[in-house]
Amino acid sequence: MKNKAINTLSIIVPMYNEAATIHAILDKLKEVELIGNLTKEVIIVDDCSKDSSVQLVREYAAANPTINIKLCQHEVNKGKGAALRTGIQQASGDLTIIQDADLEYDPHEYNKLLSPILDGFADVVYGSRFMGGNPHRILFFWHSIGNKLLTFLCNMVSNLNLTDMETCYKLFKSDIIKSIPLQENRFGFEPEVTIKISRIPEIRIYEVGISYYGRTYAEGKKINYKDGFRAIYCILKYGLFKRKRMYK
Repeated sequence: MKNKAINTLSIIVPMYNEAATIHAILDKLKEVELIGNLTKEVIIVDDCSKDSSVQLVREYAAANPTINIKLCQHEVNKGKGAALRTGIQQASGDLTIIQDADLEYDPHEYNKLLSPILDGFADVVYGSRFMGGNPHRILFFWHSIGNKLLTFLCNMVSNLNLTDMETCYKLFKSDIIKSIPLQENRFGFEPEVTIKISRIPEIRIYEVGISYYGRTYAEGKKINYKDGFRAIYCILKYGLFKRKRMYK
C-alpha cells in the first residue's frame, strides 16, 4: 500500500474506572516525543465510569491546554470494543494506536511501533509482549497459556504468524482501520480486528517487541476467563463462518 504524508498520531484511550492511573498515563502521553515530528491527538473514551475518572480527565485537560485531548462519553457501559469503535470514529490523525488507561504498557515505546510505518514497510504494527528482550512483569501462568492459545487459533484462521494477538498495542494507518466494519463490544475486538485486517489485499503487518508491566486483579485488571471464551467464539465466527470480504 502506498505511503502518504503522515503528520498526526491519534491515541485512543478506552477508560472505565481508571481514576487511580489516568493522570499517570496522561503524563506519559504528554512526555513522549514521537519520531517523524508527529503530533499527538489523545482521544479518551469513557465507558460510563462510576468513579472520578471523567472529572480527573477534565481537570488534566484544563491544566494542560497544549495537549490535544478529546473526551468522549458513553451514557451506558458498552465494553472496551465499543469504546474503541467510538475512538476510531473520532480519530482525525493519519495513524491510530490503542492505549489502555492503566500502566501496563509504556507510551515511550510508541516509536518502536512507528518506525516500520514511517520507514515505508508496514501498514499495521502489533507490539508483542512475547518477543525481544524487554522487561515483563511475571504474573499469571494460565493467562500466558490462554494468550498463546488464542494467538495460535487466530493465526490458524488468518494465516498470520503473530506471537501476541491479544496485545493492547496495535498501530494502524487510520484509513485502514476506519474502513473495517467492527462489531465486537468487549475483548472480542482483538481477534475480530486481527482476522479482518488479515483479509485486506496486500496488507503489510509487522510485529515489534515491547515491555509489559502487568497488573493484578487487586490492582484493577478486568479481563477474565469469560472474555477468553468469547475470543474463541469470535475466532470461529469471523475466521470460519464469515470468510467473505470484511473491508470496504
